[in-house]
Amino acid sequence: MNSIKISTVQSAGDLMKFIKFQWKIYEGDKYWVPPLLMDRKKILSKEKNPFFKHAEAEYFLAEKDGKLAGRIAAIKNDLHNTTHNDKIGFWGFFECIDDQEVANALFDAAKQWLKGKGLEAMQGPANPSSNDEWGMLLEGFDDEPRILMTYNPQYYLKLCEGYGFVKVKDLYAYKLENQKVIASEKVKRVAEIAQKRSGIKIEQLNMKNFKAEVEKVKYIYNKAWAPNWGFVPMTEEELDAMAKDLKSLVDPSLLIFGKIDNKLVGFALVLPDYNYIFKQLNGKLFPFGFLKMFTQKKNIKWCRIITLGIIPEYQKRGLDSVFYWEIVNRAHNVGIDLGEASWILENNDMMNRGAAAMNGTLYKKYRLYEINI
Repeated sequence: MNSIKISTVQSAGDLMKFIKFQWKIYEGDKYWVPPLLMDRKKILSKEKNPFFKHAEAEYFLAEKDGKLAGRIAAIKNDLHNTTHNDKIGFWGFFECIDDQEVANALFDAAKQWLKGKGLEAMQGPANPSSNDEWGMLLEGFDDEPRILMTYNPQYYLKLCEGYGFVKVKDLYAYKLENQKVIASEKVKRVAEIAQKRSGIKIEQLNMKNFKAEVEKVKYIYNKAWAPNWGFVPMTEEELDAMAKDLKSLVDPSLLIFGKIDNKLVGFALVLPDYNYIFKQLNGKLFPFGFLKMFTQKKNIKWCRIITLGIIPEYQKRGLDSVFYWEIVNRAHNVGIDLGEASWILENNDMMNRGAAAMNGTLYKKYRLYEINI
């Protein structure tokens, strides 16, 4: 008889087993991009990740017949529940062999832990929140993920639905190609009209005054995204930590701010797709991966539009077109002509219309699941 054992992560050694289990699942998968081990340790660290100032989590490992067979995190995000006035728990960092019994045991462990915390539903995957990697790949398995986007075997969908999870929301990713966007007369026309009417001025990140630039991001970020479904505000500490992590990756010309009458109204963060390099590192930045970050950067052909936010009172004025037009041209100037706009909520009509207007192709979808507990 098959024996499934569930245990919790209790030590640094257990945590490393939890992290490295991914290598077993994706062995031989040509599309998988190994995460950096140091980043995984940091994000899962309850002492170092400021997310855990307002959240708590338990990490579970599954063994079947004495062999490691799966992992999951159960996450209680107090900031989410106070923001939305609900009682939802989350699961994330899920990896599992193709075995429904193992998956069920992992989901049960997360469910019981969350239920014990007084929560009434379980949603995911969230790694660990909507401000991080979010959603399970639903369509687009024939391509590598762009930076900070999720990737998983297709059978994970079957495991989730076999447990009883139901769709709560889909997230979209659009492929943008420089020549197709440039060819869109509508985007160019709307951008020109919006720029003329508003007088918006675009400025790029000033690395010499990085600390002050981060304060500008803080001012805009939570204002711009507050109306979105599933939004959780980022704390000062979380934004500082994110800025520290991204400082060495960001291209100053691709992090841009919009000002009207010298007042900040929006910003966009676009990152070169460093997954191209991370794939070569196999999780290890040192001793030689650090050099590849510099020598291989010129070969990156994709970028990802991670955030494009406009303060609510300035929305619906076509300013997003101004940002998109700037992004496409600035990316081209650094040798990047392919981009991904992601993720976009399936019911965010304004952003989906904008992506379509740029001749973007909806080429990947991600799903968030939920179940009552």
